[in-house]
Amino acid sequence: MALVTLGCARNEVDSEELAARLNDAGWVLRETDDADVIMVNTCGFVDAAKKDSIDALMAAADTGKRVVAVGCLAERYGEQLAASLPEADAVVGFDSYVDIGQKLDDVMAGRPVLAHQPQDRRALLPITPISRPAAATELGLPGHAWLPTGASRKRLSTGPLAYLKLASGCDRRCSFCAIPSFRGSFVSRPPAEVVAEARWLASTGVREVVLVSENSTSYGKDLGDLRALESLLPRLAEVDGLERVRVAYLQPAELRPDLLRVIAATEGVVPYFDLSFQHASSSVLRRMRRFGSTEAFLELLQRARDLAPDAGARSNVIVGFPGETPADVDELIRFLELARLDAIGVFGYSDEEGTEAEQFEGKLTADEIDRRVRQVSAVADELLAQRAEERIGAQVEVLVEHHEADDVVGRAAHQGPDVDGTCRLVGDLDRVVVGSLVSATVLDSEGVDLVVESSGALR
Repeated sequence: MALVTLGCARNEVDSEELAARLNDAGWVLRETDDADVIMVNTCGFVDAAKKDSIDALMAAADTGKRVVAVGCLAERYGEQLAASLPEADAVVGFDSYVDIGQKLDDVMAGRPVLAHQPQDRRALLPITPISRPAAATELGLPGHAWLPTGASRKRLSTGPLAYLKLASGCDRRCSFCAIPSFRGSFVSRPPAEVVAEARWLASTGVREVVLVSENSTSYGKDLGDLRALESLLPRLAEVDGLERVRVAYLQPAELRPDLLRVIAATEGVVPYFDLSFQHASSSVLRRMRRFGSTEAFLELLQRARDLAPDAGARSNVIVGFPGETPADVDELIRFLELARLDAIGVFGYSDEEGTEAEQFEGKLTADEIDRRVRQVSAVADELLAQRAEERIGAQVEVLVEHHEADDVVGRAAHQGPDVDGTCRLVGDLDRVVVGSLVSATVLDSEGVDLVVESSGALR
């Protein structure tokens, strides 16, 4: 069988869980051309991601092989997806991950597999967070089936970086977001389980782990410990073989002073702030059911930089939200100009079924949303290039992720994987291999990317 993964880093972890379960059931992972069945781990977050998932399922069907849909699109739409896409031989939800091998056996034998029946997964767990961990043992929660032997996860890459899931679900009720309805309420993984998985990842050659969840700043609240992440990060930083621990998906309104300090000032924890601002206009943020303003966000960034002057910072923003005025766009641009972020994702608003914002008045036309996306994106691109230029002359430590002939590429501490800029190394590269940590000086910038000269110091 072949496995195709779309969407976010959390989906990548889920795919490695699926790969392990299938391996235990006797299935062999192959390239698409050599597989009998293609499993597509879909994304169901926004319209563009849904389209990509449908396109991937159709492309898999065009090969003439059996096709199985899993992941968020399958969980969210289930029977509806199966009815509209008869090319898929099975549409499987999260609860079926535990016996995914049997589901594929049924598909290959021509036995019918009932399409997943969607429901609001927030209703499957107690409203009181503290009682969730025990109740969650009865649910299929992707990424929560870790065994100390590593048998519940099979790495699908050999690089020096891996994602590590902290939790599943989200308790926030942002008016534009449907994720809680199909990912469910927030459920933390026990700290000992996270540390054990980090040790296993390090034993496979991983040098940087990126902690992911829908909202990492909520970690531990359902365990009765709102400071759980502050305690967990130093433990992870002490794992033999790990050089970097990075936290993704931080909610600005929940970034406690002590957590900010631990991220900024703990050796081995990357001073990197992946902050979900979404906008800067306080009026738009209120309609989004979020908190903050330009001044509040700038103050948060300054506190981080007071502790770690070279800290990396990135965010995503949504433009074209219902009721957004030209003045709101100007305020967002003002914030971006002052924030000095290292990476910015700009997304146009689109209605999501079942969300509060779907019913809002003041909707903008698609053309106007596209125009605003282009406007803000152009500003963001210029600002990011300027921010990269500011780092010329700085000393950085680069984790090498690609080495082919003279093309040696990695990431400095302020650069997150996949979505941020990279470093291209020049100079003394004789002993540099994938996984090396190289001390270097920034010589130049190319857009958001940096050109750095190795000093030859490795570990």
